[in-house]
Amino acid sequence: MMNIFKKYIYILIYLIVFFILFSNIAVYADIFKYVDENGVMHFTNAPTSSRYKVFIQDKPFGSFFTTNKYDHYISLAAEAHGVAFPLLKAIIKAESNFNPRAVSRKGAQGLMQLMPDTAKSLNVYDPFDPWENIMGGTKYFKMLLNRFDGKLQLALAGYNAGPNRVEQHKGIPPFQETQNYVKKVLQYYYRLKKSQPHS
Repeated sequence: MMNIFKKYIYILIYLIVFFILFSNIAVYADIFKYVDENGVMHFTNAPTSSRYKVFIQDKPFGSFFTTNKYDHYISLAAEAHGVAFPLLKAIIKAESNFNPRAVSRKGAQGLMQLMPDTAKSLNVYDPFDPWENIMGGTKYFKMLLNRFDGKLQLALAGYNAGPNRVEQHKGIPPFQETQNYVKKVLQYYYRLKKSQPHS
C-alpha cells in the first residue's frame, strides 16, 4: 500500500514539474518540500519551518516566456532603427512566440509576422529568415512609430490591424483582436524591460 502511495506521489511530482517547465502559464513563487519521518513528501509555497527546502525555484518572466536565440539580431535591429530592445522582443513574442516558421491564418509569415506585400515592400526576400524578418519588421514598426508621432499604442495597433484602420478610427480600432494584441505586447514589454539588461 505504501509503495502504491509513493508511486502516486512521484507521478504527482513529475506532473507538477512538467506543467511548470512546459506550460505557458507564469509561475511566480518558489515551491518548497520536505520529507517527514514516514517518508511522506510535503509541498508548500509558504514554508513554516526550516525543514522545508527549495524544490522548484521561481524564475523571472523572461525565463518562462522568452528565448535568447535571436537576441543578437534583435539588438542589431533595435540599434539600427532606434526601437527599444525589450519592445522589439515583446512584439516578436506576441507575433510568433519566437517561431521563425510561423504562418498566420491571414498569411503573415515569420518571427514578426510580415504579410507578403509588406515584406516585399521592405525588401525582405525570405520572410522565414530570422535576420531578414527581424530587420524588415523593425523597420516597418519604426515607420509606424513615426507615422503616429511616437504614440506606442497606435503604432502597435497599426502593426496588428494596419495603419489605415487606426487613422480611420482615430485611435485603436474597436477590434477585440487588436485591443488584446496591444495590451499583450505592452504587458510583455514592461516585464521584459524589468528583466532584460538591454532596457
